[in-house]
Amino acid sequence: MFNTSLRRNPVAAASVLILLMKVFSGHTLTCQRAEYQIGNECCPMCPPGSRVKTDCTEIRSTSCLPCTKGTFMNQPTGLKLCFSCAHCGKDSGLKIKRSCTFISDTVCEPLEGFYCIDSTGDRCEAALKHKQCQPGQYISQKGTASTDTVCSDCSEGTFSNGTFESCRPHTQCDSVNLQLIKAGTASTDAECGEHSSTLMTGIVIGVIVFMLMIGTSAYLMYYLKKKERTRNAENHAEEVQQMTALRSEAGPASSALGGLSLINCTQAMFSLHEL
Repeated sequence: MFNTSLRRNPVAAASVLILLMKVFSGHTLTCQRAEYQIGNECCPMCPPGSRVKTDCTEIRSTSCLPCTKGTFMNQPTGLKLCFSCAHCGKDSGLKIKRSCTFISDTVCEPLEGFYCIDSTGDRCEAALKHKQCQPGQYISQKGTASTDTVCSDCSEGTFSNGTFESCRPHTQCDSVNLQLIKAGTASTDAECGEHSSTLMTGIVIGVIVFMLMIGTSAYLMYYLKKKERTRNAENHAEEVQQMTALRSEAGPASSALGGLSLINCTQAMFSLHEL
């Protein structure tokens, strides 16, 4: 019945056909790769580094604006806002590898001593600090920007404080002519010391040297005093001889006075010598 009425009314049939075409055309509209769809229109996209200001219409094309500082657009777009640049925060263990531009995002990489735990392409989104090996362990594999440090335990007879790249053997005290004071552990070396006999020998030698120094000093003081007494005696004898010669030259008249003077001088000399 519906088909019969359409055949009898060509105008109505045309209207229905146009309506159906619009409905189906709206569902089957396909834009090109460099276009974006707004309603029933395909608008040209804005180039990388820019964004849409106003959409196109039947009479004008799309208008674009450059991205603002701190934003970017890395592909042709129909969006009205650019993307925000990524932040490489130290709290995330990151630093800037390549700075953000209007056409590319910031590229982050791990800080020194960190490794990436979340990445997209060549971008690192988050990083953790490398593991620190404990005393008794050594670094069997150093950490990189993409892998953590690997630690391994020291074997018997070796030690590491946690920073060594290989465990070190304990010192053999006997090989260096010392005695063992404290045995080594997985984290510390053996402690060595002097043998008891060696230590006693050193003490005895020290005492002997000290006594020799004292004896030498005492002898030197005695020698100097003795030499001084000898020199004083020689000077006294020489003075007596000189006084005797003077008395002989003065004659008998002055003998008594000269003798008295000689005695007084001699007593004075002995007094000075005793002092």
